[in-house]
Amino acid sequence: MAGADDERAIWASAGVPRPSFVGGNEVALLEGGDDLFPRMCAAIEAAEREVWLATYIFDDDGAGRRVADALAAASARGIAVHVVVDGFGSLATLPRLRDWLSPSQVRLEVFRPLDRWYAWLQPGQLRRLHQKLCVVDQHTAYVGGINIIDDRHDLRHGWADRPRLDYAVEVRGPLAEQVHRTARAMWSRANLGHVWRDELRDVVRGPAPLDQGLDLLQRLRLRPKRPSSGNVRADPVRAAFVVRDNLRQRRAIERSYIDAIRRARTRVDIAVPYFYPGRQFRRALRQAARRGVRVRLLLQGKFDYRIAALAARALYDELRSHGVRIFEYTPAFLHAKVAVVDDDWATVGSSNIDPLSLLLNLEANVVVHDQGFAAALAARLDGAIALSEEVQNVVQQRGWRSWLHRGFVAWCAGLYLRLAGITGRY
Repeated sequence: MAGADDERAIWASAGVPRPSFVGGNEVALLEGGDDLFPRMCAAIEAAEREVWLATYIFDDDGAGRRVADALAAASARGIAVHVVVDGFGSLATLPRLRDWLSPSQVRLEVFRPLDRWYAWLQPGQLRRLHQKLCVVDQHTAYVGGINIIDDRHDLRHGWADRPRLDYAVEVRGPLAEQVHRTARAMWSRANLGHVWRDELRDVVRGPAPLDQGLDLLQRLRLRPKRPSSGNVRADPVRAAFVVRDNLRQRRAIERSYIDAIRRARTRVDIAVPYFYPGRQFRRALRQAARRGVRVRLLLQGKFDYRIAALAARALYDELRSHGVRIFEYTPAFLHAKVAVVDDDWATVGSSNIDPLSLLLNLEANVVVHDQGFAAALAARLDGAIALSEEVQNVVQQRGWRSWLHRGFVAWCAGLYLRLAGITGRY
């Protein structure tokens, strides 16, 4: 188990600050959109001043329409509503979303839009907004892996009988202010990019009004103070909001995982659909298993992308040979990005454990230090693992076949990262 010096070295080598935990939060675990959307919409309906929402996918199904209607209704009664969606994740549904929201005063922005053919050629387009955030009046926030889409609807595979496995958290208390700052920053970044594009286009056409940008700056200067959180229980739930960006927090989520795994004494349970971690992450899992920690991975058994399954399975032999147990979830699609370490550390968020999430995309997780919350999430994972199939007999790929499999996956991952401007060993 890593000592204090080792932990400091982990964070120092990454060049990122350690997560800042704050107490006095109420954190509720939500499973799927069936849990999330009614509570989110109720919070939006009760909003008194502002709503900020950031998501990768905002679908045009029934669930998306209910959330859009709640946002539009809030705007109609004078609430400042800001929504930002990813330009790739919501590409197909943007026209319908604009139709739903255009009659209202909802300020909709698109992060890295792909509305022009040459936009696809820009390397920065590989770095997507993958966060799923909603914050109401700076005191109630929702963070997790759940997009604005029905649990039974998949954009690639259509409708299913069973809902995908996914989680989010509702946070009330001081941590919501950090979520608010991030959601506001994502919208502002997309908004300013839109203004800058207008300026460049109007070099030829003539000057355009910059009322959007000026209005944004005015709002940032006059942002209302955070209201009293007297309706929030004073339970000593300590939690941290951890983001992955391309500035100072480039590897913050990955380091949070590694830090917790190196300190693990009894259990490490991780559920994630896309799994292809770097060397340090894999080493931490192997070392934990060797010192007697029960390490279990819950991965996809029903695949949405074959290349992702190929990448994960390239690591099965290595991890199982060191005592890591691997389960494949087969009842439905797995979309959860959660983990439990020992009896008092848990995380719920948007980050997968692969190069896209750990090195490219903008991600957000909540890390909770609380036995009650960890026990609740552990119980859900135990139930999901009971429905899954444990990987027992991997077809052993010997010699050149094994090297070809691992080498091909590593080459694909490295090529993608180089196209996105990431260099160095992963």
